[in-house]
Amino acid sequence: MSAWAFRVCLILVWLLSTVADRLWWGYHAGLPSWDQADYLNSALDHGRALGVLAGGGWQGWNALLDLSPKIPPLASLVNGTVMAAAGDVPAQAAWTLSLWNALLLFSSAGWALQLLRPRGSARGFALLATAAVALAPMLLELRTDYVLELPLTAMVTLALWRLGAWWSPRSGGQWWQAWLAALAVALSLLVKQSALLVLLPALAWSLVAAQRIGRGRRLQALAGLILVLISVFPWLRHNWITTLGGTNRAVIESAAREGDPGVFSLSGWFWYLRQVPLQIGSALLWIGLAGLVLLVVMRCRPPMATMSNQQDRGDAWSWLVGTLVLGWLVTNLSPNKDARYIAPLLPPLLISLSRGWWQWGLWIRQRWPARSAWLPGLALTAGALVAIAPAWTAQSARLRPRNRHPLQAIVERAGGADPVAAPNTLIVVPSTPDLNQHNVSYYGRRNGGRLVGRQLGGSTDHIQPVLAHANWVLLAEGDQGSVRSSASSLDQAVRESGVFEEVEVFPRPKGGSYSLWKRRIDSESPVGFEQRFPQLAAGLAKGPAGLDPVFSSVAIEHMLDGHFSYRAPLRQAAVERLEQDPSDVSARWTLALLAVLANRPAEAAHHFELLENLQPDSPWPSAYRSVVLLAGWNPWSASSVASAALGRHGRHPILESLESLSAVLGGAIWRVPEAVQSLPAAVSTVEESLNPQAKGSS
Repeated sequence: MSAWAFRVCLILVWLLSTVADRLWWGYHAGLPSWDQADYLNSALDHGRALGVLAGGGWQGWNALLDLSPKIPPLASLVNGTVMAAAGDVPAQAAWTLSLWNALLLFSSAGWALQLLRPRGSARGFALLATAAVALAPMLLELRTDYVLELPLTAMVTLALWRLGAWWSPRSGGQWWQAWLAALAVALSLLVKQSALLVLLPALAWSLVAAQRIGRGRRLQALAGLILVLISVFPWLRHNWITTLGGTNRAVIESAAREGDPGVFSLSGWFWYLRQVPLQIGSALLWIGLAGLVLLVVMRCRPPMATMSNQQDRGDAWSWLVGTLVLGWLVTNLSPNKDARYIAPLLPPLLISLSRGWWQWGLWIRQRWPARSAWLPGLALTAGALVAIAPAWTAQSARLRPRNRHPLQAIVERAGGADPVAAPNTLIVVPSTPDLNQHNVSYYGRRNGGRLVGRQLGGSTDHIQPVLAHANWVLLAEGDQGSVRSSASSLDQAVRESGVFEEVEVFPRPKGGSYSLWKRRIDSESPVGFEQRFPQLAAGLAKGPAGLDPVFSSVAIEHMLDGHFSYRAPLRQAAVERLEQDPSDVSARWTLALLAVLANRPAEAAHHFELLENLQPDSPWPSAYRSVVLLAGWNPWSASSVASAALGRHGRHPILESLESLSAVLGGAIWRVPEAVQSLPAAVSTVEESLNPQAKGSS
């Protein structure tokens, strides 16, 4: 196959897959569910932050990094840009999936080209492998599912391909290969940190090879690692605390909650293997495996018996199979199991199985040489038609119209999707695939709108804040979805309180309805959070005893006010008070807490430093300053602050623990035993500080 014919066929595969995807999006009338709407919201946020979507504008790097507290921002930046060009209707926004699919197909083809010689045979094989990637049911589903697995799979495939090209003992070791591989790895990590599950063993392998081979590769590896770290560092430095917390909830807590098999259990190790036939289709799997067996059998024959000038590149195949196996092993070590999580390993698996399919073509050509011009192609085409069946069946099941529910009408009635309407928050009590806080937020903010949805009802503690402060509430009659039993108590309280009036009822096609409620004009006006905030902030001076009231109140407020509208007036009022009286302690605590909540550790450290001078007898400003300096990746200053505070206040378990921990993080690893020994006393101090509060509430 010539180079131009290969390129044309490759583009044709992408075009055909895109046409199939767009047909699905054209007929699918469903609404984005929880995860899908969440990622659409993220794309919308990043598009606004870049200034390419209505309702936003460039506010600086920190504001941009604020938008990705748990997952890196690259995919959302790309998706938001595509949304600006294609439109913010979910089907229009999904054009970005076609672009990610193009990257996946071309990366798979490029990787497959490295596996065979001569080049003509390699092109035919690469085209076959690309078709397999396009037809795999799981990857086809991801092309019509607005989640991050398709961008992740595309970027990881690109990274593995380029890493393998640089790793190659024969043709690798070039500087341009090292830079390209490092860039691909960095971009993969900036799509989703779970890329490490597949890339980490591949990186370790390539670095060991670089160390062994030498000849300039060590310097290339070092330069590549520096590029990766420089690329990832700004986001990680800004969001490392929320990233760790989010990863713990998504991996450890989610696995325990969902009852996933244990990491070292037999069922855990076979969990993903059982998914493979469903994800790639039985035809692709078994015909490919049989072809690989045939390959081994034919390799055992004398060389002349094979009658083929085709050669497999052993080093390239070693890299592909090795990264596939190592990636599978490391992925299995993740406690949380989901069929989507194995998606980045499907392209190398499909390329491997395509080698089996290719072998059947070679066997047919040798078995019937007189018909070798057309019979292998006919056989592979027939096999492809068989492989299409499971993908088509799975997609047809998803093609049925679903989730035709009144989300857009509800949002518009509450003032959403209107750029001139005031910012508002709709409290969503039910949580169903067709209506939840995430898709309410997305539809409420389309076209520059400023209505966001927030979920409350998970605790009876939510009832009083909702009755006292909420303006709009959405309830459900009938199926409430995946909510706790306490949601029914909030539902009943809203209906019977007399604080809210029913605005409109929206029928649901499968029975039941949604009802929209608004605070009555004659009801008592809610007390603004900004009036209570200074007192809560000043309570931080009590140490740990003041933390729980602050963050419990803030957690509820951020649900009642999804726009955080209390912050700007509070900041302005505090600044004005300090201009009149620089020694105003309450105003300084307010600014310090606002900086903490906004994830501005340097600004918070500045305010806590001033509070050290304003309240020299209290150890807590120093303790807080040390903590936020640690959060800002400045352990050396954190250790210095804690050490100076110990000199002023004498022995203090929390300050001692902060000082030793900061020193360890700053490089003083010989102080690890001291840091470990200081923790129990610090924990006891915190518990003793909280104990009077616990007694008072019992």
